[in-house]
Amino acid sequence: MGPRHPRPPGGRPRRPPAAAPAGRAVSGRDRVVSGSSAAHGPASHAPVAVVGAGPVGLTAALVLARAGVPVTVLESRSELATESRASTFHPATLDLLDEIGVAAALRRQGRTVDRVQWRDLDGAVHAELDYALLAGHTRHPYRLHVEQARLTPLLLDALTATGIADVRFGATVTGAEQTGAGVRLRTEDAAGRAASAHHPYVLAADGSRSRLRELAGLPGTAQEYPDYALRVVTDAPLDALVPGLAALTYVRDPRGSVSALGMPDHWRLIFRIPRGTPRDEVLDPDAVRARVDRALPGGAGRAVRVTDAHTYRLARFLLPRYRDGRILFAGDAAHLTSTAGGLNMNCGLHDAVETGRALAAVLTDGIGDETPLDAALAHRRSIVETAVLPRSEARTAGLDSPAELAARIADLRRTAADPRAATDYLLKASLLDVAPRPRKGETHADLVSQAHR
Repeated sequence: MGPRHPRPPGGRPRRPPAAAPAGRAVSGRDRVVSGSSAAHGPASHAPVAVVGAGPVGLTAALVLARAGVPVTVLESRSELATESRASTFHPATLDLLDEIGVAAALRRQGRTVDRVQWRDLDGAVHAELDYALLAGHTRHPYRLHVEQARLTPLLLDALTATGIADVRFGATVTGAEQTGAGVRLRTEDAAGRAASAHHPYVLAADGSRSRLRELAGLPGTAQEYPDYALRVVTDAPLDALVPGLAALTYVRDPRGSVSALGMPDHWRLIFRIPRGTPRDEVLDPDAVRARVDRALPGGAGRAVRVTDAHTYRLARFLLPRYRDGRILFAGDAAHLTSTAGGLNMNCGLHDAVETGRALAAVLTDGIGDETPLDAALAHRRSIVETAVLPRSEARTAGLDSPAELAARIADLRRTAADPRAATDYLLKASLLDVAPRPRKGETHADLVSQAHR
């Protein structure tokens, strides 16, 4: 059976790439992405290969193509991924998506979140912060809840419009040979036919089980956290059942904690489960129902219909370096963080923008100076190590200690009562202080700097 036509959620089907005979690159008439490149200026070098057609890979490819750098995107799947994954877009990320022209369309499909709230299990509000405090620091003073599968079709459409991108579905990377002047990639299509092509650089955005990372001989073992996650999905309108419930709510209580996220057409409840707890016990329908009942005050849980429940692991990982010769790494191929705060995918999109900009500069300046690229890669790694990982882990630290939890709740109340402290909290929670600067108009980094003078 051949590959299915890639179909984004709610979108039209796209013609998949025609299979290329072994040893031959896909020609212009076989491309998923095609068009004239005349408006983009000279592009004499071979295309950069981007491995992975997820949000990070497509964003990086779009940044490169918009800079006039031809790209070939290689995706082992037969279509864009549609399963439920990351669903949070922070203000800093929306600023960058606006720069590349997809933020407005994404917002139309998502749920705008204007406040973050902390509650106890009885429904009393500990503290609440309003994203309006970020007005002046960002063009998007809110958080957006929408499935990442809604973003990738928008990126693919924008990439199509550049006319200098070649996106190949069903293309699995099987080998990578460093040549000094680039990388020779070997690929295999769904029918088992082999091909190879030479690229000046390869950007690995192929996820936490990165094949490129394995081929480069780089370490890939993640350190699991003491907990794993249970995600419960319901189509019940929780904000109607629980008065005043924000679309981003953290229940923090000595009796138990849960995170509630309001999506455009459903709600997600995220529970942290001790790692040694058998997953079949956790996923037992009666056990899931009991958790939901306890998590929502006033009997609201009994009115909730559970439409899905599944578990996923929580782990941390950071590559010792984001480069091996001409192979570069971004997103989950380079780092994993706790899902608390929804930072990992956002950080990966920031990787894509900053690395894409730097690589485009190297390829278009004509002198071969890689200093901007090395600086960008080192900067991206440093941000994960010094900001993203600590901030994500701090979100759930001490939840099992009544004394530590009481101290954290008291600190949250003090923060909410102080506009300057509340603004600082939201700036850091949104990565506005460490994200790449948008290039249209006044940058948010300048505004952050002004706010702290």
